[in-house]
Amino acid sequence: MHSLFRQLAGLGPTVLLLACPIAGLQAQPADWSEPFPGHRVFGNLYAVGTAGLGVFLITSDEGHILINSGLEDSTPLIRENIGSVGYRLEDVRILLTMQAHWDHTAALAEIKEITGAEMWATAGDGRVLEDGGFSDPHFGGRESFRPVEVDRIINDGEVIELGDIRLRIHHHPGHTEGSSSYSMQVTEDGRDYNVVVANMGTINEGKRLVVDPTYPGVAEDFARTYASQKAMDVDVWVAAHGGQYGLHDKYQPGQEYRPETFVDPEGFLAEVERLERIYEEHVAAERAKE
Repeated sequence: MHSLFRQLAGLGPTVLLLACPIAGLQAQPADWSEPFPGHRVFGNLYAVGTAGLGVFLITSDEGHILINSGLEDSTPLIRENIGSVGYRLEDVRILLTMQAHWDHTAALAEIKEITGAEMWATAGDGRVLEDGGFSDPHFGGRESFRPVEVDRIINDGEVIELGDIRLRIHHHPGHTEGSSSYSMQVTEDGRDYNVVVANMGTINEGKRLVVDPTYPGVAEDFARTYASQKAMDVDVWVAAHGGQYGLHDKYQPGQEYRPETFVDPEGFLAEVERLERIYEEHVAAERAKE
């Protein structure tokens, strides 16, 4: 583990991690690796991932921000999708992730090497990025993706500035300890829109919330995330998985860009409230077994 996290967390000396097959963690849905055309979501936000995994490019004249990476072999597809919307992978300057799980992080180390971009992450997810998933409290105990060095720790409420990009960080933990969403304001046709790359509060199978919790405070983290997201002013939103934000209902390959395509404030609130109900049922079920 790099010195950055030994200093932050008081961790011990570096340990050697043993790689393991990613497939051993969970079955991989086919759409996670299924190619899907890169497309403009809204303003300077582009989707450049697969049919099932959200990878997002935010562009500026001084370089770009890439959020997530998909699977280990996703780099060529991401490069092609970025090229198809008129940009270059090599011009990415900052790498971010929404959650430090292998399906969103496995190509980050390779992309960092190709671009020279800096990896920025929250403290909770940064630790997991640097040890390749070993310290993840749910799926950990093994290296599930290639470790990536974190260059900067980011915190809730900070604003990332790159060119004319002003991207606000929202710490939305629960799914992972350091899960994050990102928001910015975009002007289209003379109107300002609030655009959010939202990490949704989904609960992985087997996660424990209140009885022998997967990590201390996980139930409270989920509750705070739902409250925070319900209070957000959202016009346009995307998420870490295409199915979470209705990608295939909203957009068809080859569809001409229209600003209204992804405007969906009601859908965002409805999805947050749906996930909150699932969480409440999960907590109640755990307590009933005590």
